[in-house]
Amino acid sequence: MNAAEAEPDAVIDRHLVARPYPARTTPLPHGRFTPDAEWLGSLMAHKYPGVVAQSMEVVQLFDSHTTKLRVAVEWNDAGKAAGLPRNLCIKSNWSGMFDNVDIHALEARFYHFLTSEMTANTATCYYADWDDDGSARGVIVLEDLNERGGKFGHSTQHAGVDGVASALADLAKLHAGLWDSPLITPDAAPWLPTSMHIPVDYDQVRIMWHWIGENLKDPNFRAIAPQHYLDDPRRVERAYDRLVDFERAFDAPYCIILGDCHQGNTYMLPNGERMWVDWQLGRRGRPWRDLTYFTVGSLTIEERRHSHRDLIAHYRDCLIKEGATNVIDLDTIWNEQIPRWVMYGIQAWVANMDHWGQNGLPMNERFFVAGEDLHSWTLLGE
Repeated sequence: MNAAEAEPDAVIDRHLVARPYPARTTPLPHGRFTPDAEWLGSLMAHKYPGVVAQSMEVVQLFDSHTTKLRVAVEWNDAGKAAGLPRNLCIKSNWSGMFDNVDIHALEARFYHFLTSEMTANTATCYYADWDDDGSARGVIVLEDLNERGGKFGHSTQHAGVDGVASALADLAKLHAGLWDSPLITPDAAPWLPTSMHIPVDYDQVRIMWHWIGENLKDPNFRAIAPQHYLDDPRRVERAYDRLVDFERAFDAPYCIILGDCHQGNTYMLPNGERMWVDWQLGRRGRPWRDLTYFTVGSLTIEERRHSHRDLIAHYRDCLIKEGATNVIDLDTIWNEQIPRWVMYGIQAWVANMDHWGQNGLPMNERFFVAGEDLHSWTLLGE
């Protein structure tokens, strides 16, 4: 079954976390939906009593596997007194697809429970809510980051080696902030998935197989894909399953990871610091997933060939300086972790559709070439 064929009311959220505002008795909208002022005001009033949205204008709509609306809202006096800004971003799943994954309730819980505990910069969240019926519907209302005067990242931006080094220092800050923390244990945060232990992770290839098949029809994609993959596309499924097994068997401290760590999920603040902005795949995990995905995806092929190991060493130094303990040695990271985690990037980008907002072809080429250079397929039994 692919995402478009999923039953919309199927119970896919195995952690039925009580919703934060029990006064809301109406389920969150799903399927195709465009919010209006009345809906937004009634939603926000659960957290901010007396708030009314007197009018709302949709400034911009991004509609891919997730719906993001930039809106301009005129609040009543109660809303202004509560500090609600005029410009906001509403994020939920109103695309009509992807009802068989739990990313939206997860992101809402992440903002509600965890971002206040993190040391890394995150967007200000004014409201986070989810349904507790197993449907995994969720909604968040964030600041409009355009108001900060920075700029959103894109997967194809050329950061250069120095820019990637700077970003890795920020990534180390993210990972070290809750490194081996009691706040992220399964007992403390049962809603927080462990990396490669839930279907959205370990079944990602099978969930996305329809889109992988679509890319395999594209002559431009086929021109940069390794012939051995084109001859047997299911190789990516088998190799990825072995990556899952490898991670599950690994014993090392956990931290918070972004899970989908590429430049397109960052926001560059005016001071040059990276803010990590998409928590739909946030996990209790090990940092090598984020580290590999970000570095291979952000560097040109020649930059990676020349500077990759040095950048990994730089990240490890930053991680330890930020307070992480019992960090595995550089040779183990370089020889065991990085080459295997390249397969995470391969499987992610072979399923990417450009109309979702990130250009896949250059990313596919970077990850395919890295897979050959670092012998990722061989290490994963292919």
